[in-house]
Amino acid sequence: MFSLTLLKTLESAQVKYVLVGGLALNLHGVIRATMDIDLVVALDEDNFSRAVAALRSLGLEPAIPVSWDEVLQPGQLERWGDEKNLIALSLRKPQGYDPTLDLLIKSPLPFDQLYANRVVKNIGGTAVSVASIDDLIAMKRAAQRKIDLSDIEALESLKHMQGSSS
Repeated sequence: MFSLTLLKTLESAQVKYVLVGGLALNLHGVIRATMDIDLVVALDEDNFSRAVAALRSLGLEPAIPVSWDEVLQPGQLERWGDEKNLIALSLRKPQGYDPTLDLLIKSPLPFDQLYANRVVKNIGGTAVSVASIDDLIAMKRAAQRKIDLSDIEALESLKHMQGSSS
């Protein structure tokens, strides 16, 4: 499965990332169909360079017409976020049907907070950094999409169930 291969590749490259979005909900136990993988990656130069090398090794390319060299220019993603309102850099393989990977450029929560609060789940022998339930709720509140409202309800219900079982 591509998702696990992606996460194994990031982990072996020592990339600091946090899985968010529908796949993160699934890993917490909330069933939600999703067509993509959403990640927040630390954008410092060293970490982001490792991330790009790992993503390129999987054959991923930006979905927008830009080169990896442009993406790697220091501060470029932040500039695109400010100037072009780019929220996520979508990546995909040129052929095939693997899910799209969305690297969130503008996260409502700072990466350091997401990373400090993350939950590490062992999936097939791979340590996967997943956003905490509270951080997922906060991100979904900020997004204010219709689907996010039902996700918030499910996450709050899950949180309540976990609280009553401890």
